[in-house]
Amino acid sequence: MKLTITIVFAAAFLIATIVTGQQPSQAPQSPNAPGADVAPNPPHPPPNPDPLAHLMFPPDMILGHARELNLTDEQKAFMRAEVQKATSTFQELQWKLQDQAELLHETMKSTSVNEQQALAQLDKVLDIEREIKHLHIGLAVRLKNRLTPEQQEQLHKMRMDHQPADMRPPIE
Repeated sequence: MKLTITIVFAAAFLIATIVTGQQPSQAPQSPNAPGADVAPNPPHPPPNPDPLAHLMFPPDMILGHARELNLTDEQKAFMRAEVQKATSTFQELQWKLQDQAELLHETMKSTSVNEQQALAQLDKVLDIEREIKHLHIGLAVRLKNRLTPEQQEQLHKMRMDHQPADMRPPIE
């Protein structure tokens, strides 16, 4: 179950990274490499952290600390059911996204691309990505709303205890 939850959120994070246009950093060139006399690209700034991450709690964190949080049987049953529904829906959306992304790839690989067709296909990809983000945030909100204020505070403390000081969210 934890593996499934982790996979769902890892995939959602990957999609969020793709949607925000993050590009992988380039490997540094050695001084003897071809083209080394050209000025190197400036380093990419670090990716922007998720502005909502410090406000929400991953399901695996909540359920992994169920005993410490004193979750009721009702809370656990609700959360497990919600995670199962989200996982099933997420899997369907992932398959749709893969299909639409492949079609976009096919549209773009020609030497002369029909702009209208390419943008229409891009819209299909972005619509599915939006559904995935909607699913992700909706699940996080439903889970958070089932936690008491005390349980939420306890989770915030747990997160702070396991996070390096330079990675902690700003104090509000």
